[in-house]
Amino acid sequence: MVRAFGAFLFLLAGISPTPAQKALDPHGATLQPADLFFQVISQQKKSEVALDEFSRIQRIESRKPGGDSSATDTRVFLLFPNGTGLSKLPLTPAGTAPESSVYRTELEKLEKYLSWIVQDGQPQREAFAKAERKRKERFELIDATHQAFTFTLDGKETRAGRTLLRYTMAPRKEYKPTSRLTTLFTKVRGTIWVDEQSSQLAKVEGEVTEDISLALFLARVNKGSHFMQERYEVASGVWEPTFEQYDFDGRRFLMSFSIHERTFYSDYKRVGPPRDSVQMVRTELSKLPAEGNP
Repeated sequence: MVRAFGAFLFLLAGISPTPAQKALDPHGATLQPADLFFQVISQQKKSEVALDEFSRIQRIESRKPGGDSSATDTRVFLLFPNGTGLSKLPLTPAGTAPESSVYRTELEKLEKYLSWIVQDGQPQREAFAKAERKRKERFELIDATHQAFTFTLDGKETRAGRTLLRYTMAPRKEYKPTSRLTTLFTKVRGTIWVDEQSSQLAKVEGEVTEDISLALFLARVNKGSHFMQERYEVASGVWEPTFEQYDFDGRRFLMSFSIHERTFYSDYKRVGPPRDSVQMVRTELSKLPAEGNP
């Protein structure tokens, strides 16, 4: 629940500059604030669609509860798009395929699903429709940031030789939430960085300003909880997350919880739609020893 909430906060990528602000397009011409907003929103949506054709390695480092703040638990996965979502295949801490039946089993499940989803039948159409509805909901949340937040230009920074525009992010006092999820917009503030040349979101960082109740008040995220995400160009014109960090404290039912995680994303590879990627999975399976053989 709380990880899902954190993922939701990263939808705060939309940018709505205040009327007095200006920005430059890649050719040096002055953009009107509304134009800049729509460019960033459009780029965010394109990036999400593009992610459906990229595999990547996810490395999660979780701080273990207890007195030793340096003790961490590390989990590594191959995230593979399957047409309607993601499949997570466990890897070794080094990011390589483990020599175990578990990996083969997960790869076989992925191959079976990809083979199924490329068929033209009613169940497949329903699966795609369900995934499309979820995407539409996420896009509507991104669009809602236009009304929910005021973004004020706060300066410029340089990262890897590129200029980033830095904006502070604050809830609009007059904003009226339209759903339980958009209510969260009123309790978050932070900063976003936009790549000046491409109008791509490069970084977002935020803090919870009031306790937030979740799951019909059965869980709560405490004021002061923090999140951030960094994004880089992983392919030509494609910007995706490379690092995320959650530092959340709160309560679930009657028990306190503390989530402190760092997540790294690397090795982005374009695998294409299921009709293309299923063959890649079959090739990978053919390289593995048969089950029961060394």
